[in-house]
Amino acid sequence: MSRLVYILNGPNLNLLGKRQPEIYGRETLADVERDCAALAKELGLSIKFLQSNREYEIIDWVHEAREKASGIVINPAAFTHTSVAILDALNTFDGPVIEVHISNVHKREEFRHHSFVSGRADAVIAGAGTQGYQFGLRRVAHLLDQAKSAKP
Repeated sequence: MSRLVYILNGPNLNLLGKRQPEIYGRETLADVERDCAALAKELGLSIKFLQSNREYEIIDWVHEAREKASGIVINPAAFTHTSVAILDALNTFDGPVIEVHISNVHKREEFRHHSFVSGRADAVIAGAGTQGYQFGLRRVAHLLDQAKSAKP
């Protein structure tokens, strides 16, 4: 399979850099995509970078990733705390899944402390700012390399 990684972003991340910069910083989603594309190239990965405010669209992308991708990095945003449907979709994906949150959700409101997605994630990165996406890509690359070297 290819070394394609889907990077999926949930609701309101299209406003990154404009919405609550004291929490999420001033980088835009386009900045994050640019940085991820540069790192992916270094790691021998390719990326498909997507954002939606619609739960069903994220689920459809996870289903698409089942056929096309080796890994998923996902920032489900508010769907983290509400979407069993995204969890169910991720449970159908065989490759590594890395959950990313720009802010440290554990230092925020109580309702943000629970993640449905974490039940499937191979790693959870929270509070590293937008750099968390790069950590996620590095982890996916490492897990793919491990899986490759483990095959006889």
